[in-house]
Amino acid sequence: MPSPADHDPPLPLVEADRADPLLLRPVADAGGLPRHVLLPGDPDRVEVMASPWSDVTRFPLVRGLQAATGRYRGQALAAVSTGMGAPSMEFLLTEAILCGADTAIRVGTTGSLREDVCNGDLVINDACVRMDGSSDAYVRPGFPAAASHEVTAALIAACQEHGVRYHVGTGATSASFFVGQDRANPAGYAPPGRGALLEELRAARVLNLEMEGATLLTLARLFGIRAGVISTVIANRVTGAWGDEGGIERVCEVAATAVTYLNDGSS
Repeated sequence: MPSPADHDPPLPLVEADRADPLLLRPVADAGGLPRHVLLPGDPDRVEVMASPWSDVTRFPLVRGLQAATGRYRGQALAAVSTGMGAPSMEFLLTEAILCGADTAIRVGTTGSLREDVCNGDLVINDACVRMDGSSDAYVRPGFPAAASHEVTAALIAACQEHGVRYHVGTGATSASFFVGQDRANPAGYAPPGRGALLEELRAARVLNLEMEGATLLTLARLFGIRAGVISTVIANRVTGAWGDEGGIERVCEVAATAVTYLNDGSS
């Protein structure tokens, strides 16, 4: 007796291409995004970003995410929260592009790997070590996770304008909050050789560890859009200090100011 498989049509190997957003559907229905979008992980940070803007429209999204559009110093911009980690960044970046964005800046928090990169300082990553996992699904590991030079220059100019402490250099993007960042998992697991990863990264002059930057930079390069990464230090892995020291408000303001440099062509 023939099996059902003998008669059923073969399943497609790839699902049909989709060019409409899901999570950002309310934004798309309202006309989409402006060119420049800020991408915080924390949905509450969207409100911190948008509070000094004018003409603000807020969009509560599914899964607790948030988005907002508005103007800062007359320039149109948006903020869209991405949640935590590389797969969520992949999804929200894709949807932001579908909604009209062509420049994306991750505005995050990070852990410092150097004693002199202090809590509350801002870190601009011009490149990231790809330990995120997600970008490996797109392109070979040797492909660089490099920021757009225009966006990096705009972020530096904005830091200088506001007179904040900042550092520029390579970051590392982890696929894990605990073990992937050389921490013991408090549920009861510590990796063998714990501590070796931090020493390796420090020896390579990596400034910081976070969870989304390499994904953004790699995919932005593949998609042909501009991207950059700026974070504020909330944990120093050398001294053990925790706290943002006002850095979250500073990094949000600096990122919005960078958009004005990008829009007027001065960087």
